[in-house]
Amino acid sequence: MKLIREEISDANFLVEEKGGEKKYFIEGVFMQSDLKNRNGRVYPKAVMETEVKRYTKENIDRNRAFGELGHPDGPTINLERVSHMITELKMDGSNVMGRAKIMDTPYGKIVKNLMDEGATLGVSSRGMGSLKAGRSGAQEVQGDFYLATAADIVADPSAPDAFVSGIMEGKEWVWDNGIIKEVNIERYKQEIQKATQRSLNEAKLRAFEDFLSKL
Repeated sequence: MKLIREEISDANFLVEEKGGEKKYFIEGVFMQSDLKNRNGRVYPKAVMETEVKRYTKENIDRNRAFGELGHPDGPTINLERVSHMITELKMDGSNVMGRAKIMDTPYGKIVKNLMDEGATLGVSSRGMGSLKAGRSGAQEVQGDFYLATAADIVADPSAPDAFVSGIMEGKEWVWDNGIIKEVNIERYKQEIQKATQRSLNEAKLRAFEDFLSKL
């Protein structure tokens, strides 16, 4: 499965003050379905609904739906970088509406300070999934879509796709005993290309066996 990031263009950073105490939130449209986005991808509504339900049940309802500050380079959540907790995610037509509270963690405090100073921040979702060419040249996200977090806080929400297309190119992610691990497909290709004709079948077999061992 590929790492997939999407810019969230309709999320708002809010500060609510009650009794002299400030509370910081993010809310708005977190994702959209049945619509070709600026990255050329389409999330079928059925796929999105299924994943929103799973993410809500396994993460939000158990107070473990976290997001990070910055552009993480993989699908797992690094608790040291957590800045906020997603508290709500629900379908509203084709839109996925969300709400998150900024936490009082070290990175959450950075976000609060940036908001107090009037900084413009962005949000992007992070997940994994297979892509298949669809109509009008769009890449359709398949039924194995897995949402790692509904929202990461970033300075430039348009940057992740350039990052994924560059540094993250050629990488796949697989499940290994409940742990998400990286598989470098490019390494397999290079090994096969370097092999002589005599050892070609052996190189292919080694690459295949190594890949299967990570499933």
